[in-house]
Amino acid sequence: MEKILLIDGNSIMNRAFYGIMSPMTTKDGKPTNALYGFLNILFRDLEEIKPDYLLIAFDSKTAANIRKQKYEGYKKSRHKMPDDLAEQMPEIKEILDAMNIKHIELSDFEGDDILGTAAKKFSNENIETYILSGDRDLFQLIQNNIKIRIPHTKAGKTETEIFDENKILELKGLKPKDLIEVKALMGDPSDEIPGAPGIGEKTALSLIQEYGTIEKLYECLNNEEYIKSFKPKTRQVLLDNKDLVFLSRELGRINTEADLNCTIDDIRIREWNNDEVIKLFQRYNFRRFMDRFNLESKEEKSNNNFEQELSNVNISNKSITNLNVKDKLFYYIETEEDNREDKIIKEKIVGIGIFEEDGNIAYIEKPTADDLNKIFENENTCKIGYNITKDYVMLKELGTTIKNIEYDIEVAAYDINPTRIKHSLSENAIEFLDLDITKFIPDNQINLFDGTDSKEEIKAKVFCIKKLYEVTIEILKKDNSYKLFNDIEMPLISVLSDMQFKGMLVDKGELELFGEELKIKINELTNEIYEMAGEEFNINSTQQLGTILFEKLKLPALKKNKKGYSTDVDTLEKLSDKHPIINKISDYRTLSKLNSTYVEGLIPYINPKTSRIHSFFHQTITATGRISSTEPNLQNIPTREEIGKNIRKAFKAESGYIFIDADYSQIELRILAHIAKDENMIKAFLNDEDIHREVASKVFDIPFEEVTKEQRSKAKAVNFGIVYGITGFGLAKQIGSSRKEAEEYKESYLSKFNGVKAFMEEIIKKAEKDGYVETLFGRRRYITELKSSNFMTREFGKRVAMNTPIQGTAADIMKIAMNNVYKELIDNKLDAKIILQVHDELLIEAKEEQKEKVKEILKKCMENATKLDIPLKVEMQEAYSWYDAK
Repeated sequence: MEKILLIDGNSIMNRAFYGIMSPMTTKDGKPTNALYGFLNILFRDLEEIKPDYLLIAFDSKTAANIRKQKYEGYKKSRHKMPDDLAEQMPEIKEILDAMNIKHIELSDFEGDDILGTAAKKFSNENIETYILSGDRDLFQLIQNNIKIRIPHTKAGKTETEIFDENKILELKGLKPKDLIEVKALMGDPSDEIPGAPGIGEKTALSLIQEYGTIEKLYECLNNEEYIKSFKPKTRQVLLDNKDLVFLSRELGRINTEADLNCTIDDIRIREWNNDEVIKLFQRYNFRRFMDRFNLESKEEKSNNNFEQELSNVNISNKSITNLNVKDKLFYYIETEEDNREDKIIKEKIVGIGIFEEDGNIAYIEKPTADDLNKIFENENTCKIGYNITKDYVMLKELGTTIKNIEYDIEVAAYDINPTRIKHSLSENAIEFLDLDITKFIPDNQINLFDGTDSKEEIKAKVFCIKKLYEVTIEILKKDNSYKLFNDIEMPLISVLSDMQFKGMLVDKGELELFGEELKIKINELTNEIYEMAGEEFNINSTQQLGTILFEKLKLPALKKNKKGYSTDVDTLEKLSDKHPIINKISDYRTLSKLNSTYVEGLIPYINPKTSRIHSFFHQTITATGRISSTEPNLQNIPTREEIGKNIRKAFKAESGYIFIDADYSQIELRILAHIAKDENMIKAFLNDEDIHREVASKVFDIPFEEVTKEQRSKAKAVNFGIVYGITGFGLAKQIGSSRKEAEEYKESYLSKFNGVKAFMEEIIKKAEKDGYVETLFGRRRYITELKSSNFMTREFGKRVAMNTPIQGTAADIMKIAMNNVYKELIDNKLDAKIILQVHDELLIEAKEEQKEKVKEILKKCMENATKLDIPLKVEMQEAYSWYDAK
């Protein structure tokens, strides 16, 4: 039996657009997420169904006009298609044309009508039709030979559910064609089809199950024999809205009489115009699709020989003594899970792949401790790998320290473009080598070793590390980013790895005790809330809380969504003076989060062997270059509210040791003054004046000594807001003023600090021209948002352009300081370690009798990390707990 696949183009493009929220753009900033997602879904369905015919229907701009003529409210409030999606609609049609795939849009018919007409026209007992759409309105088309495919996401994976006559009968108790009768009664809010007000799906289904059609239903409404079987209210609603019910059926019924002006042969699947498809896939950077369908341009065939090279590489077992390696060690460590509680990295090493001088791969199976030492502690070989921080910690747990780390592929790829979505080694191979290594890993490959990777996969990964090194190092040099990479990023690997290995000591008993205190307070608050509400309910349930606040207590409902009343933070803040229950609920939420996230959430991370938390510190995640922390995020421990800060009391220095905390003072404002060459800011810093009071004096045009605490606070918000490209609306919200006042403060600031204003204007122009901005140390961030057709996206791009040189430079300076502190502590043979970095703050755990020398090193290295027009300033404190040190 032959098969037809009909696709609802608008529905699937819409799904693809919202399903891939991560930024996907061409080199010139055009969005491609909907194109990519649509093609992914299309190719999956083609593989699953293997249709003989294919047709894609799209809505025209005037498609709904005929129905609107019948009912003015039809789709009246439907939001305009987002600009970034609208931009991709003509592009998907261009791709479909290159694939010789028939697509239709008609001025007088919606996409559903085209699909319905095609299904009716081309389906018969010898041809089975599948309609792919996210629109369940199409269920009315289902027949014996017509099925609907609805895509949905389950556990992060897109799956497709198939609906046929039996499934509709099972779900609704009706035949598919009868569903239009149900819609006539209940309407459709998404299309603004009215139906009969107050008639829901349950009632509508039961009525049609009983009477079959709305004609029969209305006959019975006035029949003495049936009147008593209706609820009086339901009967009256139906009688009062008869015209709307019949109109709703007309609006909701799919028209199957559209003039498609094509035959079934016109929609037969044909060979692609490969040259055109290749051009388009190259334009949109759809390398995966090119590899998937073995599409290569003539230039690629002549230039890209990586696949041939990899095909010629061999892998074989070897011993350490037979390794053929000179000065550079390209390696990949094969691991398998090891979930022992005392492990920092929950993996164990089962093998190592190493690139040899002859171009083949040596495999060291189940390396011994001696093997690991000989390979990684050999200072005569430069180590080149991928995600070396993980390798460092794994090896350190086994007593081996990696020496002479030269190049990390992951870090190199990050420095080339930090805004690119982070990928695995194989995806970096696609990005930089146009090489899909999965081609070289047979599906039935038997793992010849004991690890998780196959023999061919290890070979491919080691090969990629070697080739990615050769390609990315040239890109770094071309972009003038190699110095940043080599002098700042590479030394940092050892610093961050040792921070994770050392960890932070946590008093588990004190943390648990604090948790018990929180639970007592949470229970007290719970009882107080119940008493104020007059009943018990689930405080964590938005719906139940909304019912209590806005229906029972009659508080003003500020926001409402599909799920009910909004009870978010903003809503509660605005209602705080309306009823005492609001503040109790806010306190309840604060304490509950503290307990779940920072007490119960931290305890599982305490290593039973070391009594320390060994957080991961990443240098390849943030777009600005800042270091981030995960598992757990120690950079996110509360600092503002006193009760939240108590969490830090459980983090303590080991007996005989002390914490030394060093914090850069206003580093981002100092960097702003330097980059902007703003005379007023520079003068204030050089005179060691209170910069926020100085700004307040200028902005409010009053003498320095007359600045009030409130004015200084507002100036501080303006100061830091400017660094982050804050809007007038955002500033107003922060300082509690009107938007007009906030805009006036901002304008006054920029007029007095004209160097800052000039910097902001020039950096945006430069970003628009170059497509990127850079830090003082050459860290580059591409800003494709500036070329977006969407105004809000462009405005975000401008804020990023202003902020990145400031925040990114601060991140670079901190990294330089960390590298220098780390080296100085080792060179001076001091018993002290960096254990934490939080934005502008470094925390050292040092032997108490060595603390003065450590403080001297810390201050020197941080304040001399770089030279600006104004000095960097560091403030230090010491204590036995993190709470007291900060």
